[in-house]
Amino acid sequence: MREFKQLTPYRKALEMMLNDIEEIEETKELPLDDALGRVLAEDVISPIDLPPFDRSAVDGYAVRAEDTFQAREYSPVELEVIDEITAGMESKKEVTNGKVVKLMTGNKMPKSANAVIEQEKVKKERNKIYVLRPVAPGQNVAFKGEDVKKGEVVLKKGQILRPQDLGLLKGIGIKRITVKRKPKVGIIVTGDELIEEPDEEALNRGKILESNSVMLKSLVRQYFGEPVFYGVIPDDEELIGRAIEKAKRKCDLVLITGGSAFGEKDYAHKFVKLLFHGCSNKPGRPIGYGERIFVMSGYPVAVFAQFHLYIKYALAKLAGANYKPMKVKARLKEKVPSSLGRHEFVKVYYEDGKAYPIRKKGSGIISALVGSNGYIEVPEDSEGYKEGEEVWVTLY
Repeated sequence: MREFKQLTPYRKALEMMLNDIEEIEETKELPLDDALGRVLAEDVISPIDLPPFDRSAVDGYAVRAEDTFQAREYSPVELEVIDEITAGMESKKEVTNGKVVKLMTGNKMPKSANAVIEQEKVKKERNKIYVLRPVAPGQNVAFKGEDVKKGEVVLKKGQILRPQDLGLLKGIGIKRITVKRKPKVGIIVTGDELIEEPDEEALNRGKILESNSVMLKSLVRQYFGEPVFYGVIPDDEELIGRAIEKAKRKCDLVLITGGSAFGEKDYAHKFVKLLFHGCSNKPGRPIGYGERIFVMSGYPVAVFAQFHLYIKYALAKLAGANYKPMKVKARLKEKVPSSLGRHEFVKVYYEDGKAYPIRKKGSGIISALVGSNGYIEVPEDSEGYKEGEEVWVTLY
């Protein structure tokens, strides 16, 4: 089998791919209930102040702070309760000298009140309270616009919408939001050896149950995209060519597993004008890219690594997402050796500031993925990391 004459360094290949991909312009409007994980297509400006009025931050008594300045435990200040309100109500009474209004967290501050005393910090007898300690102006008050000001940009274009983002949008009165269209991602799995249903006789003859499709569809959904599956195609040059052309016409990105190297039946790369083919990343060095098509390895672990090293960034670019992977620092619990010239994707299990490299090796050992929750990258100019060394772990 012919080998690669030269491998493209990983960072160079990633840059070439990202420079080739252009952001999708199409947008759609969605209700908030359907917007989780979608990418904002425009800045969101608040139409109101939040809170929309000065409000109490605790359950207690709205007062004029200056009426409490002389309060001491040995010499309490007596104040009169002129009104009591519950959640959602507004007091019409003015808090004048020596008067207070009992209220709850979130209630609008009564006129002339400028502080709130927690209810547990006073003694109450009938319509009187006895203040044991002074409060300062503004104490226990959430002021109008303290959270969000009217006209403020609350979320920026490219934000990947999280539950807390949707809560904020609802809180400022926005019910629908404009998001980017999800990139359509064609998935083609190739290989004569693959079967889709359990068949003991076929397995005994050397067939393998196909697993890349469901994994890739799930990864695409996780990272901003909408998968379109074109089936498991045998190693037939004509059938593979037709599937690629169909996917190219209908999809923003195409992923092909199998047929990326130079074997007798490795046809996939022949149908793509590749910007690069053969990279320094391990596993999955036969990866190729061009015309918004990734020609990938057939082994599941290599496919998973290639997705995280390249394709999730391609999807973020297509969707216009301000995406940065979640990374944490960790101490390695075992040595991680590597070879110069290889950009290694090393599966680890991260817990409590420690990274445990997964011992199971091999691009076909899919159980090694199940035992991991992140990965570390060893660049081409490194021979690995020592036990106890601090590394960055990228979490899945």
